[in-house]
Amino acid sequence: MSAPRYARLGLGGQPLETTSLTVDDLPVSGRLPEWLHGTLLRNGPGTFQVGRQRYRHWFDGLAMLHRFTIADSRVSYANRFLESRSYDEARATGRIAYSEFATDPCRSMFARVQSMFDASVTDSAKVNVARLNDRFLALAETPIQVEFDPETLRSVGVMQHEAGSYGRMTTVHPHTDPATKDTYNLVTRFHASSEYRFYRSTADLAWQRVAGQRVAQPAYLHSFGMSSRYLVLAEYPLVVNPMTLLLWLRPFIENFRWRPERGARFVVFDRASGQRVLTRETEAFFAFHHVNCFEDGDDLVVDLVCYPDADVISAFYLERLHDPDVEIPFGQLRRYRLPLRRGKRPVSWEQIGQECLELPSYDYPRLVTDGLYRHVYGVSISRDNRSGFYNQIVALDLQTRQERTWHAPDQFPGEPVFVGRPGRTAENDGVLLSVVLDVNRQASALLVLDAATLDEVARADLPHPVLFGYHGLFVSERQGPSGAGPSSLESRSSATRRRPPGR
Repeated sequence: MSAPRYARLGLGGQPLETTSLTVDDLPVSGRLPEWLHGTLLRNGPGTFQVGRQRYRHWFDGLAMLHRFTIADSRVSYANRFLESRSYDEARATGRIAYSEFATDPCRSMFARVQSMFDASVTDSAKVNVARLNDRFLALAETPIQVEFDPETLRSVGVMQHEAGSYGRMTTVHPHTDPATKDTYNLVTRFHASSEYRFYRSTADLAWQRVAGQRVAQPAYLHSFGMSSRYLVLAEYPLVVNPMTLLLWLRPFIENFRWRPERGARFVVFDRASGQRVLTRETEAFFAFHHVNCFEDGDDLVVDLVCYPDADVISAFYLERLHDPDVEIPFGQLRRYRLPLRRGKRPVSWEQIGQECLELPSYDYPRLVTDGLYRHVYGVSISRDNRSGFYNQIVALDLQTRQERTWHAPDQFPGEPVFVGRPGRTAENDGVLLSVVLDVNRQASALLVLDAATLDEVARADLPHPVLFGYHGLFVSERQGPSGAGPSSLESRSSATRRRPPGR
């Protein structure tokens, strides 16, 4: 199986001059389920090159939104570069203008020092897509989240958790309580006295601070956990001196250092009161993604995709991904148990499954915070073919520990998004939607798999390759995201929106 070397696809991605692309009717092979009606929205980098400059890391690049609309067994497609200051300036000047995760524009030393007094941060929100009430947001770890119209993919405003932007980062996986519809997210404020801050948003999207924890050396945090009663901060020993970060002499992630001697710790807050109720320490590990979190008797259970260290971040530098023999570290599902009562019983964990797992998903709208959830899906790397990029999809049954995989020669899938069949009684009765790269065809496709068996049901072929993205969201015509209650793509919030910066 060939590795998907970026050189074979053109490292740059889609030209900046091609703002958007629309294909009304993609060729479909196989048979799409008659009940599958709705839109898959995906986010990720649209280009790794601006003029003669190249971004350095998979987590860099200018954001591009993708829309696959499925109706009456037909699929249409559209994409658009996310309208932002970062995109506008890159297109106007032919250069990278804003610092990214691992890429910094060429600046003089004076300009670098001056940047600590400059509140401008990138607004290339390329990591995730979220729906809050009837507003759709492109999310990034930077504090500026960009609202967009799901039909046109045009930017219509921005959202921030708190006033000000410099020295703040957010997680890109907010959690929404299925009962109250309140949404929570975590902001890290880097300062001489740094702090983790949890925020809650009610239906009117007014963010309120609900909990906080001061920290001397903040950790890199991509996500957090939420159970029915608690908010869970998993703090890994990939930490930064905040003043070093504020000087911004290096790209963001290159200011962090792996300090395994610190170990890792779980800090737990009561959702109702905001009080810190528990701090539990364990051995060092690293994770990007929480999967689910729930109470089980006297334990708080936290499921995460874990690594023994943070080397996985270095594996995603594009220069390394050029190497067809590169091996990406395995992420594997761990279940941590945190004793809620005081006593001598330590934190414990077990590994669930043997296959690699990353970009995890499940029937989130129905089963978030629910200990009965059973089926987890993700991208994976074949144990028989470690070299290259993610080359298979895995389905893990948490009850039986059975694992199924899908793979095909020279096919490299993205995050599988679960869509449940209306009226189903079995949790895994539905399909998985993934954007898969066909290296031989030099183009991508929307892949549809049976979620229970991982058999291929159908695919809709695109005429071009799509750069590997990260996360997406399915919105049914008749239901909310992935079947979570009534809603419609046509329904739009009447709330006043801020225009995107520079537009």
